[in-house]
Amino acid sequence: MSDHTQTGQTGAASPRHTPADFVQPARRIAYEVIAAVRESDAYANLLLPTRIQRAALNTADAALATELTYGTLRMQGFYDRVIALAANRAVTAIDPAILDVLRLGAHQLLATRIATHAAVNESVSLAKQVGSRSATGFTNGVLRTISRSSAEEWRDRVLEGTVNADDRLAAEFSHPTWIVRAFRQALRAEGHEGELADLLAADNMAAKVNMVALPGLATDADRERLGLADEFSPVGFVLDSGDPYHLVTATEGRVRVQDEGSQIAALALSRARPIVAGERWLDLCAGPGGKAALLASEARAGGAELVANELVPARATLVRTALEALPEPVPVWEVDGTTIGHTHPDTFDRILLDAPCTGLGALRRRPEARWRKQPKDVADLAGLQSGLIDAALLALKPGGILAYVTCSPHTAETRAIVAVAVRKAGGTVTALDTAAVVQSFSAANLDLPADTGSVQLWPHRHGTDAMFITLLQRSAD
Repeated sequence: MSDHTQTGQTGAASPRHTPADFVQPARRIAYEVIAAVRESDAYANLLLPTRIQRAALNTADAALATELTYGTLRMQGFYDRVIALAANRAVTAIDPAILDVLRLGAHQLLATRIATHAAVNESVSLAKQVGSRSATGFTNGVLRTISRSSAEEWRDRVLEGTVNADDRLAAEFSHPTWIVRAFRQALRAEGHEGELADLLAADNMAAKVNMVALPGLATDADRERLGLADEFSPVGFVLDSGDPYHLVTATEGRVRVQDEGSQIAALALSRARPIVAGERWLDLCAGPGGKAALLASEARAGGAELVANELVPARATLVRTALEALPEPVPVWEVDGTTIGHTHPDTFDRILLDAPCTGLGALRRRPEARWRKQPKDVADLAGLQSGLIDAALLALKPGGILAYVTCSPHTAETRAIVAVAVRKAGGTVTALDTAAVVQSFSAANLDLPADTGSVQLWPHRHGTDAMFITLLQRSAD
């Protein structure tokens, strides 16, 4: 091969396609989504369903496209190490479009039952469509090399090249090393550091389809459409089959898709104590609106009123859509949440602050986030998180309750933010026994540490996203 062929660079004129270049629709869609994630920071969980629907894929092809997309994105780090070994060069020397083809092909060869000839031949056809003629030879050579060894053999070769324990875990479970270290620290805070490998493995498993039946709105007939009740959430279900979005439409939004951890986070606030009619509640960072809908239905049942706030107009539109299932309109503000303490001091009985965060707790559902986020993102978000929690505490009425929630277990986004806010409040704010509150409405034992003042849910222990929840109460004086 020439150097041009070995690096897989594009640049030659596009070759003439033949019938043999046909790429099965599921593979084509998977490639397009993976490429869009790389090129334009697209979200696979939003783009993939649209592409599947537009292509009118049958059930089997839709399932294949989903597996190829998510499986490739989850294991991208591992596959890159395999490809580097098979190609005998760094992946940074490979044209990005061809690298996406190789990642997709590697997933088919190492993690599915797809026949070797189908995986290789269609990958070569795909490379011919997105790259040069020389790139097709490079793709064929690399994938043929990968196909000659088993997945276990490649695992052993990859792990032989790691430099320390964290790098080994990062390679085996396909996570950036900095995330491995952050997860270790978060587990250590609970005395569960030994569960790190289990957590990383859980991130690479497909998440269940969780549904919520909005209290006071969902009917018995709505619930009969759903599967088994969730293990913990008293209003949640696991959908065992069928199209969840069809159910959302059929029930006019009275049931909807929502992770069980998100349900627990909202219920921790609404069920922290009995609701008093006339209470005012605020969802401070409400987009895209799932927790707001659950809170609004809980508030309505108890005679309270919810206001939702979302600064970003596009996300505020999503919140309004999410709240359409409520019989009465729910106000949606579009204001800077960090100013709410000054514009509306001593106003709300309960506030949910689902703070903007890195989203490291939802890597099962958004696997590309592990490659998109960087350590500096944690530091960049800390100022915003601190500003929001300070403002929320000022907006509470005396005796009011704040739920600080993140979909990230990173201690710099969770315990550290709460500790600083409580210290700055100078004795006017106390942490409630959040574990006791959550356990009081949970349908099963969550096995939560009882002395931390917070709740950290985990994919490997609870089957939820890694939601962090702390309940803070402003003093009544």
